[in-house]
Amino acid sequence: MLRDFIKRLKLSKELVVIKKPVSKKFVAAAILKELDGRPVLFERIEESKFKVIGNVFSSRELIAKSLGVPKEKMLSRIAHAIDNPSEPQLVKKANCQEVVEEGVDLNKLPILTHCKKDGGPYVSSGVVVAKDPELGRNSSFHRLMQLDGRRFVMRILPRHLNEFMKRNGGELDVAVCIGNSVNFLLAGATSVELGFDEMKIANALEKLPIARCKTVDIEVPAPSEFVLEGRITRELVPEGPFVDLTETYDVIREQNVLEIKKITHRKDALYHALLPGCNEHKLLMGMPREPTVFREVNKVCECKDVHLTLGGCSWLHAVVRIKKKNEDDGRRAIEAAFKGHSSLKHVLIIDDDINIHNPLDVEWAIATRFQAKNGLVVKLHEKGSSLDPSANPYTRETSKMGLDATAPLKKHLKDFKKAEFPKVKLGRYL
Repeated sequence: MLRDFIKRLKLSKELVVIKKPVSKKFVAAAILKELDGRPVLFERIEESKFKVIGNVFSSRELIAKSLGVPKEKMLSRIAHAIDNPSEPQLVKKANCQEVVEEGVDLNKLPILTHCKKDGGPYVSSGVVVAKDPELGRNSSFHRLMQLDGRRFVMRILPRHLNEFMKRNGGELDVAVCIGNSVNFLLAGATSVELGFDEMKIANALEKLPIARCKTVDIEVPAPSEFVLEGRITRELVPEGPFVDLTETYDVIREQNVLEIKKITHRKDALYHALLPGCNEHKLLMGMPREPTVFREVNKVCECKDVHLTLGGCSWLHAVVRIKKKNEDDGRRAIEAAFKGHSSLKHVLIIDDDINIHNPLDVEWAIATRFQAKNGLVVKLHEKGSSLDPSANPYTRETSKMGLDATAPLKKHLKDFKKAEFPKVKLGRYL
């Protein structure tokens, strides 16, 4: 669970502990930005009694360590969980309900304001759980901009939660879970078909006990640090500006208001602050898309690995490693990758002898194996991502590109491999 992982990080001296008082307005976010990639614990927040943690899962190594698997095995682990979901166990006594607040006052929570142009304080790590009589549970990320002591305005994309709202008359009971282990965070970011219970993916990654909420008919992870129970209403107000995955500001939109009716939390609860546009945000959003690309590419050729790169915001750029058996495998893999993740803007296909996680190795493959005259695929008028600031903001139209940087089969692959130097034991000569 999350706090167990925090303890492990503290013992291994990977956790940066900030003991001095820190403001939740700008200062905490500024420190997290400076320490991006390193887990941080703020022991004293000036405006709140609760401690704040951030950057907890801000590297692939940290995510892998939390789940107890090598970094290289993460894709297969997530893919296996998606293909083999399991039902979480319902428990009567839950850590997330150790404290049941008498009233609702969101101002008591250490909800961070990140940047000076932000529309307000934002909950960015909250996974929203909803329930439909026929479709069952849905768990998904939605940013929440605080309006006052009881209300948020909630960014809702035209996806599953939006469909749940339509099916229930435009309003919907939900529970916002803050402070969760990585299995639930990754599951909440997966892209699966409507009616697929993401909690079953989380439970397949790592056992996830669940408990019923106090005021809404919804189950939530029992180990969550905070649970905010409430109802999405028909009321619309402006949401934003907000820094998104691309580290640029998203536009202001009219969005639904979420009214909070009950707050429960653990004793000495840890508030998870997820810094928008930084490593933790990118990895938690992007890594669950890698298995979907992997599955689609594997339908047309042998896919060995997929990497949504941090430089591509873990959303717009993918590198796909294949074992090439046919001359057109690279081009077919390009088409399949775009199908596997429709928000992709650029995709690069490499051979299985290239280290997909080494950007120098990947660039070397482009330099030595890519020929634009036959390896370049350009799609001029495509529907892209709303996160891409260069795409049309109203239609999302963009141009996409695929690069086949695999070596041709007609020439022996050794002609395209790096020369191997003899090995020596330097200790003998230094």
